[in-house]
Amino acid sequence: MFNPVHIDPLRALAEMDAFRRKLAAGMDCLRNQEEPHIGATPTEVVYREDKLKLHHFLGTKAVPGRTPILICYALVNTPWMTDLQPDRSLVARLLEQGEDVYLIEWGYPDLADRWLTLGDYILGYLDRCVDQVRTRHDLQHINLLGICQGGVFALCYAALRQHKLKNLITMVTPVDFHTPDNMLSNWTRDLDVDLLVDTLGNIPGDLMNWCYLTLKPLRLNQQKYVGLVDILDDATEVSNFLRMEKWIFDSPDQAGEAFRQFIHDFYQDNGLIHGKIELDGEKLNLADIQLPVLNIFAEQDHLVPPTASRALAGVLGGKDYTELGFRGGHIGIYVSGRAQREVPPTVHQWLSKRC
Repeated sequence: MFNPVHIDPLRALAEMDAFRRKLAAGMDCLRNQEEPHIGATPTEVVYREDKLKLHHFLGTKAVPGRTPILICYALVNTPWMTDLQPDRSLVARLLEQGEDVYLIEWGYPDLADRWLTLGDYILGYLDRCVDQVRTRHDLQHINLLGICQGGVFALCYAALRQHKLKNLITMVTPVDFHTPDNMLSNWTRDLDVDLLVDTLGNIPGDLMNWCYLTLKPLRLNQQKYVGLVDILDDATEVSNFLRMEKWIFDSPDQAGEAFRQFIHDFYQDNGLIHGKIELDGEKLNLADIQLPVLNIFAEQDHLVPPTASRALAGVLGGKDYTELGFRGGHIGIYVSGRAQREVPPTVHQWLSKRC
């Protein structure tokens, strides 16, 4: 039976007028916005190589003698999600805990980087950054924190060069790439990556970003912009929104050969969990890792499902393994208020017991 919709004309007019006034105020707010700045904490660049920069964060509470942490981020997007703004910064909260933090900024590959391999990134760039930190602090071992694909790099590095590491932390890191709930993995399983790389060379960052956005097309391409209207007259909220948008769409291209290897060996062959990965002729096995490991995953992660990350527990060789499940998503684990309260203190306390 058809039920007619009853509309109160006066109420509708009032809502339309309120909406009009909010849009007008929002236009003024947008016109007065400055270019959003990403990377809130001061750093010094202590090492450069090709496109790479190694940053040392200038904290005021670093405890003398504390074993430093080196953050290895993914090649996709820039690493500044870890230091987006003062009140949304994994780095700032670690510094407040007294940690000494370094971070690798991979840079923006161009045609000169077309033939860089995963070995070049992991056993080349990453290894030399580890050595730089070790030398600066006159230490044999440092702590390594890997994020997303950077966590995969960290695991590979630890399996082959763990004599340079004291502790290993992974965040939202895939280990089993063939879990049924891994939508990204299912997409790439039948991808002709050879044709893609041979045709394009380097993989455009915009193409990669489009793929990630279409994993949640309604939420990431429509709903968030509709929701923007609700905050359009709030200068602080608009600034936060624009800062996040800047980070999301600042996507470096991917070096073609490294991209080919990562899709083939990890997403399609699931080689990490099965011990089939080779880097520059060195075969690695996660069972060789004897280090203490803290594995942090996001329970609502649509890019790296918890099952893909928690698989790490069953393949490590060492017995000192700790898991932390965070109630949030792939990005919220760095920028949400809950993350600021929970994740850095957990990392600090875990390291304190082992350093």
